[in-house]
Amino acid sequence: MTTASLLDGFLDALLPLRPRAVWAHGSLAGGDYQEGRSDLDLIAVLPGPLGPRHVWRVATLHAGLHRRPLAAKLHCSYLTPAALDDPDRPHLTWAHGGLLRRPVTPVTRRELHDFGRVLYGEPPGGLLPPVSREQLRGFVVRDQRDFWRPAVDKAGLWRQDVWVDLGLLTFARATVTLRDGRLISKREALAELPALGAPADVVADIARRRYESPAPAPADPDWVTRRAGAARAFLGPAIDALVRGAGAG
Repeated sequence: MTTASLLDGFLDALLPLRPRAVWAHGSLAGGDYQEGRSDLDLIAVLPGPLGPRHVWRVATLHAGLHRRPLAAKLHCSYLTPAALDDPDRPHLTWAHGGLLRRPVTPVTRRELHDFGRVLYGEPPGGLLPPVSREQLRGFVVRDQRDFWRPAVDKAGLWRQDVWVDLGLLTFARATVTLRDGRLISKREALAELPALGAPADVVADIARRRYESPAPAPADPDWVTRRAGAARAFLGPAIDALVRGAGAG
């Protein structure tokens, strides 16, 4: 399998940095991974501290993988044992073809505890602090209110597949987390969306592009325009209601 070969190559290249652990989260860990469509979301815990030499070696490692199939979808955040406690702290991360710094969010941390996949070394429970229900709820509400709700007002974004897909699926997942205190997969989120009032044709479009084989042809421009309007018309009021219901309006 191409995914397994890529992961093997990544681990082989990472071993000289003496990782304490390498974990998968997201679709690869949660059982909803679609090869060629899903991202490969990884966390590596290195001994640390991470100085300029480590940054260079991480960049070189990923550059060496770039010709492998699916390498562009492999994202990895690099943590150290001394910097695991703070969910707001940004960490060295390879994503979208370059290095950046971003936090490992409470949602990712809970995923790792609940169903993280150990690719190497120690399990998440031995290194990563637990995530309380309050931490998880607070993050989910802020993400919907402060990131997704302003994004709904930026009409141009919603002509892109990724914004439609993640916007609706993240909303459904946030709704279930706030309602039930649990995390769900993207497939489960799709099943939730009709009952939440999402437009049926948009939900069907997401399902086709995520699961249909072979992948459907690119969408007609007229449909892209209508889909963008329908997604925004649903999400704006839906997010507002969700945030109000959580007591954070």
